[in-house]
Order: sequence, then structure tokens, then C-alpha cells
Amino acid sequence: MTSKKSTVERRLLIIKKLDLHGKVDVRELSKLFGVSEVTIRNDLAQLEKKNILIRARGGAIKIDPVGIDYHISEKDKINIKAKQLIGSEAVKFVNEGDTIMIDSGTTVIELVRNLDKKIGLTVITNALNIANQLYNNENIQVIIPGGVIRNKSFSLIGTAAEKSLKNYYCDKLFLGVDGLNIDYGLSTPNIEEAHFNSTMIEMSNQVIVLADSSKIGKRSLAFICPLSKIDVLITDSGISNEQKTSLESVGIKMVIV
Repeated sequence: MTSKKSTVERRLLIIKKLDLHGKVDVRELSKLFGVSEVTIRNDLAQLEKKNILIRARGGAIKIDPVGIDYHISEKDKINIKAKQLIGSEAVKFVNEGDTIMIDSGTTVIELVRNLDKKIGLTVITNALNIANQLYNNENIQVIIPGGVIRNKSFSLIGTAAEKSLKNYYCDKLFLGVDGLNIDYGLSTPNIEEAHFNSTMIEMSNQVIVLADSSKIGKRSLAFICPLSKIDVLITDSGISNEQKTSLESVGIKMVIV
């Protein structure tokens, strides 16, 4: 895109990119629209005043109201390349013969798509989309706790699901989240899902969080757990040095792809 666009048109396109990717980069936008980085920073400043985004180092991230709960099909379109890289890295933490828990989400399903060569796995999941991905793999035993289907995430939640889950203990939990905040901890928009996630953490020997960098610093409606419960965070290179240092200071092993 080489032709310069009007200010209004340019800012609308910036908002569209935010909706699609969750974040934008000043340098990339400058090249895309053929304007100076100063102009792009001014655009971002004006959009920040309207509470559309938060400016971050070298760009900006989208503001989501803490209670907004996107359908999984909408989440699947956001930051897909980063999620694929994270999923490819996460599979390195899975050993043959492991019993692992996997929650619902569009980042953890990228891990699941890389499990086909692992042998002797037991996967405990409340996510119907993940169970569907694994059901015909003869090398993987799938355990699904009972519960009530939450349509937006294709996951099973509720008291029955939590009671069933407490019958199992696993080597590793792979958990996707909507928010990861140094002060607030892990969070998600749905209260019942948050409670189920906390039970998964309770029944796991190691907690591995998969979250693209747009989730870092965000806070969603329902609290899951403090950061002290996390052993490993796998994220992408969009994370800032300051965020990385803060997370490492509370004992989290950082893996950046």
C-alpha cells in the first residue's frame, strides 16, 4: 500500500488491524501507509484518547473491556502466527507417556495439532474442540470430565466438571488465558471457566501457560490464580524487556518464540 490515505481512513484501518491482530507496530504502520513514524504515533495517541488502544513500546495493543467474552471462532483469527509458534514450542515440554491437562482456547489447540507424533499420552481436557482433534489418534487416550457446555468456548464447565476433574492428577497443565497481569495474575472473562481453570491448576504438577504477547499486562473479569502458581510462560517476541524482567522476578521460566 503505497498511496497516502486520509487521516480518518488511516485510523480506521489501524483499528481494523488491531481487531485482527490485537496489536500494531509503529514502524510497520509507517511503511504500510507511507507516512512518518511521528504521524503514526500521533494517530495512536488520538486513538488512545478514545480508549480504543493502549500505546506500548514501539506500537499499541487493543483495549478489551474486562468482561468481553469473544466466541472461539473470533479468537481464532487473532495473532494466529504467534499462536502457531507458541504451540510448536509447547510440544517440546510433552514427554512420551505423560498425562497432561489442556484447557480450551485457540493457543493451546496449536499445541494439540503438534501432538500427533507423541506416544502413550493421556490427555484430560474439558474442551470439545480439542477432544475432537485427538479422538482418532490411537496413541493418545482422551479423558473428558462431565459438565455443561459453554458454547462460546466449546468447553465443559460447572460443578459436575470440577468434581470429575478432581479424580485425576496430571504431570503438566497447558493453560491459555485472556489476561496475564503482574499484579492481578491470570484472568479470563467467564467466572465459571476461571473456577474450572483454578481446579485444573490444583490438580497439576506443573503449570505451563501459553499466551501471545498481546495478553501480557491485560486483566480480564474473572481471577484464575496469582502468578506464583505458574511454572513456565511460553509467549512471542512481542513481549517487552520490562515485562519479561518483571515476570522472571516472580520465578516464572520464560520461553520466547
